[in-house]
Amino acid sequence: MAEIRNYTMNFGPQHPAAHGVLRLVLELDGEVIVRADPHIGLLHRATEKLAENRTFLQSVPYMDRLDYVSMMCNEHAYVMAIEKLLGLEVPERAQYIRVMFDEITRILNHLLWLGAHALDIGAMTVFLYTFREREDLFDVYEAVSGARMHAAYYRPGGVYRDLPDRMPQYQASNTRSAEEVRRLNENRQGSVLDFIEDFTNRFPAYVDEYETLLTDNRIWKQRTVGIGVVSPERALALGMTGPMLRGSGIAWDLRKKQPYAVYDRMEFDVPVGTHGDCYDRYLVRIEEMRQSNRIIKQCIEWLRKNPGPVISDNAKVAPPSRETMKRDMEALIHHFKLFTEGFHVPEGEAYAVVEHPKGEFGIYLVSDGANKPYRLKIRAPGFAHLAALDEMVRGHMIADLVAIIGTQDIVFGEIDR
Repeated sequence: MAEIRNYTMNFGPQHPAAHGVLRLVLELDGEVIVRADPHIGLLHRATEKLAENRTFLQSVPYMDRLDYVSMMCNEHAYVMAIEKLLGLEVPERAQYIRVMFDEITRILNHLLWLGAHALDIGAMTVFLYTFREREDLFDVYEAVSGARMHAAYYRPGGVYRDLPDRMPQYQASNTRSAEEVRRLNENRQGSVLDFIEDFTNRFPAYVDEYETLLTDNRIWKQRTVGIGVVSPERALALGMTGPMLRGSGIAWDLRKKQPYAVYDRMEFDVPVGTHGDCYDRYLVRIEEMRQSNRIIKQCIEWLRKNPGPVISDNAKVAPPSRETMKRDMEALIHHFKLFTEGFHVPEGEAYAVVEHPKGEFGIYLVSDGANKPYRLKIRAPGFAHLAALDEMVRGHMIADLVAIIGTQDIVFGEIDR
């Protein structure tokens, strides 16, 4: 009989399945994991410290770069913390736009998670399908903010600008024939809202495609059913949130339990798992995409009927319109002061939290009355999940470790901060 030895092995940080710069030190008994020790800090970008040396407004783009797959959800928590300290009223239309983009961001996040998770486990096609849909949503990001990923679209008091009346279109080039360009531009003839509505009508069929490929696929089930089981009690004790917690059977969703923005007006269901394994967490996220699609439809309907301002009229916090700034001296001064000195936030502390695609994302902000935060602390959902990795992988094979890292949906920008 072959001799089985105990090994200590490095997994990552340059491992294709590590989802960022994760280094795991694995203690193995043959191929069975006895212990997994996550080593983090390889991507530390000092966001919390940098925020103390930037004005409140200048730190908005840093939020996009935390979990760089859920950009606008990070921004939402940050601007909500500032608005709490300022006691700032956000216009209703801006609230609806925020909710709509939070859900677009949730779909973007879950699409990348699904594609990468499937790729890790050995299914190539899903990755290509999900990225096809992500392109459409990135086009929406680009239309409203000018950037495809790091949008910096949410601002204290509202959003940067209203939804454009025209959707950018493809142009004919050496690589695209006029016929192909015409086909690509078919659903881009109207406004950005029209394009988003067209996407919401197409999206359920795309989710059906993913499910056809995976949900009853016997290889997929062999790789995920019964793997990385977390009981409801342990999920709570380990500080899990989001799909990780709901996959274990606990119906905790901040959009229902502590509604913010206009989530209390939205009709949607909270999907919950029963076994707490990788397969249940997959099903929860798939259903979440369908529910996000439902919420986006409701926002579109409201936004069509209700025009109005999209940012606060408080000139100390929100910049004047470009038109006003060009012809009014006072507006020009406000504009200059806002983007050089920033605004001063009253002394105090605030904690703002959102139901981020990965779980509970919170911003704890302390102000000493200056134009910069005195302290900023970020509660990243992925950090608690990674801390639970050791418990989740014990007794599993190395191949199962890849499935468990995938099901956690971790992104290192927010973990290392």
